Amino acid sequence: QICLSLVKLLFYLAHSPLGSIVLLDFQPRQFVMVDGNLKVTDMDDASTEELSCKEDDDCTLDFPTKSFSLKCSVAGKCEGINEKKNLFNAYRYFFTYLLPHSAPPALRPLLSDILNATGDLRYGINETLKAFEKVLHLYKSGLYLQKRPLLLKDYISLKGFRTVEGEAYKCWPSYSHLGCLLSIHSAEEAAAICNSQLQCQSFVVTQHTTWTGRPLASFQSSWTDLIPDTNAVVYIKRSASSGERL
Repeated sequence: QICLSLVKLLFYLAHSPLGSIVLLDFQPRQFVMVDGNLKVTDMDDASTEELSCKEDDDCTLDFPTKSFSLKCSVAGKCEGINEKKNLFNAYRYFFTYLLPHSAPPALRPLLSDILNATGDLRYGINETLKAFEKVLHLYKSGLYLQKRPLLLKDYISLKGFRTVEGEAYKCWPSYSHLGCLLSIHSAEEAAAICNSQLQCQSFVVTQHTTWTGRPLASFQSSWTDLIPDTNAVVYIKRSASSGERL
């Protein structure tokens, strides 16, 4: 969410009515999340000036660990230097820390492609935004889910109940540091996640959703203590419930 919001912001800056705007003091502390959108807190160090040049050798974009050679346009300006400076700073301050983590395994290669392409400045802001929107579409639609055996049939579902929170265990990446709370596309995906975790005996699909509209599911190590919750559905492994009375 943070990276996508940042890319949308940089897309606007690259195509603003004032021209391509560069953030000269590009640091994480210069941004804040407001209602799920990343905002710039200080525009004092923003500029629309692009580096003047006479030849391509005048258009070197230097960073502490990398340098890039850009083209000198017929107008005597280094082509796209403001856009590329913003994009590489987004890569080194945000993408490298956020993109490799938390995504479903099937989407990680796509995010790695974005990471590598922006790190080498092979992508401009237009291509980067398009790549992010593709990943978001796959994520929200569930199209990233690979064909697999249907596992939900191995679970008993009880509507209007959930397990007590004391039976939660911790997992990564969880929306709660107290337990294993993950976003899912469907109960079928939750069943696959539960099957992949040795501690998991049941899971609860709640009415709470993430910013993408995906429901949250809480994965539990037990199921014996159920409490009423009209907004939840608990799924219990048939193997775990064998010999027990529901």
